Amino acid sequence: MTNAMSTLARVDWQRMASFAVANPRQALINTAVAYFIFRQVTKGIKTMSVYGLQKVLTHLWRAVAGGLIRTVRKAPGTGAVLQRSIDKVVKDIEKSMNVDLPGETKYETIPSQPMTDEEILAILKRRQDEPGIDWKNGRASGSVYHGGEELARLTNEAYAMFNLTNPLHPGVFPGLRRIEAEVVRMVLNLYNGTAECCGTTTSGGTESIIMAVRAHVVWGRKTRGIEKPNIVIPITAHAAFNKAAEYFDIGITVVPVDPKTQRVNVKAMKRAIDSDTVLIVGSSATYPHGVCDDLAALSDLALQKKIGFHVDSCLGSFIMPFLKEAGFPEVVCDFRLPGVTSISCDTHKYGFAPKGTSVVMYANKHLRHNQYFTISTWPGGIYASPTIAGSRCGAVIASCWAAMAKMGREGYLQECKNIVGCRVKLQHAIEQIPELFIVGEPTSSVVAFSSRWPVDIYGVQDEMKNRGWELNPMQDPPALHIACTRLTVPVAHEFIRDINESVAAVKANPDGYNHGSKAIYGFAATVPDTTIVDEVAQGFIDTLYAV
Repeated sequence: MTNAMSTLARVDWQRMASFAVANPRQALINTAVAYFIFRQVTKGIKTMSVYGLQKVLTHLWRAVAGGLIRTVRKAPGTGAVLQRSIDKVVKDIEKSMNVDLPGETKYETIPSQPMTDEEILAILKRRQDEPGIDWKNGRASGSVYHGGEELARLTNEAYAMFNLTNPLHPGVFPGLRRIEAEVVRMVLNLYNGTAECCGTTTSGGTESIIMAVRAHVVWGRKTRGIEKPNIVIPITAHAAFNKAAEYFDIGITVVPVDPKTQRVNVKAMKRAIDSDTVLIVGSSATYPHGVCDDLAALSDLALQKKIGFHVDSCLGSFIMPFLKEAGFPEVVCDFRLPGVTSISCDTHKYGFAPKGTSVVMYANKHLRHNQYFTISTWPGGIYASPTIAGSRCGAVIASCWAAMAKMGREGYLQECKNIVGCRVKLQHAIEQIPELFIVGEPTSSVVAFSSRWPVDIYGVQDEMKNRGWELNPMQDPPALHIACTRLTVPVAHEFIRDINESVAAVKANPDGYNHGSKAIYGFAATVPDTTIVDEVAQGFIDTLYAV
């Protein structure tokens, strides 16, 4: 500060003022140029402090190289060749997914005559039985969070009872309003919410996250007058935060994690926060590696900066609150942390409710109000809704309530013991394989692992797929993960056998896996122009709707 004041003291301010009076146009240009340079230098210094020199240079190279590739794609000759290659990849995806089944009719128009119940159920049964990953025998990572056949029968019955209900009309369905309120309050109590804490149900973790981001964006604009709000997230935070930033057209800064623990670099996050930041994010646990960020440190940071702090516990859901009681190291991930302003928790994961239910929680009603949408001038009457949807399915909310009541704390505690115990068992087995190593420090139901030369981790994925397993591929760093569920527990020994055999197969023929998963993820990691990968991903989504 002393040096800065000394420098300012040496400036000939009178001479500068005289020049500005004599040359106002040039003075204005000089000021604008100086301001632009100052902004760019400040931005560069901030970026360097968050990411470090190596990452910045990597980002710069990818930006330049990606720009060159996009320019080449516009050229008539080379661009057409590259586009044909992309189209071929998309066509191959469609061929692999949209397979014509002998004797199966395609329904592209509403049947001209009503079909009988028997005909309809027969078609649904055939499509239910179309071959895929054997999830019923625990071969899928995550995906299906099954609470058992008895619970499924109960939730199906609850669904049928409330099949026609809609929470948009509480006067028509008062019992459903009570059910939804109780679901929210039970989850709040699970996360140590006070009487002041509140929340809403949503259709899933993505909507819970989007709603939390909206609430903090509106809060920032209303209370602080922030015109261009931004959020700061770890690179391992769920992609729903990136989706929210794109939907709301707000800034988002993605900060690195510790390469050993895979927890967010808190110092980097602190450097990334600026006067327009409305929210920081921590995970409990992360989707890629099952790691919990240093939530206590992030809570302190949020209090220090007087901004929001969201804990994403969509994956941790009904696992994290029971860790200590189940005999595992406790992770405080709830409203006991004073800086926490919102939490997301998926009831349709380890709460064993049917798909389509989640809860977003807030520290107080004032913040929750910022999530709502209301309009009092619509000719259709005063309209208000708590989440993105207007009409919502009351059946999934009733089924969620039924699942929570049936499981009880005792049931969830036992499942935590079983599922996390299964993850620990798999982790210990993986650690015994010299060619593999654990990525990060898992604390929940997920364990991620990568490989050492000459074994390629994506080759291991292909070998496991040949043995009937569907593991989730990760990138940056390359890895696989398995999210243990209730269905994984009885087949843990089969996983251990198959992972050992898969590693041995890849090690024996390391050059035999240049296609398949390695080709896809190797390409995605090396191509500088991410729009190519985006185009392939969009082609994949198009295929989902191909008849």
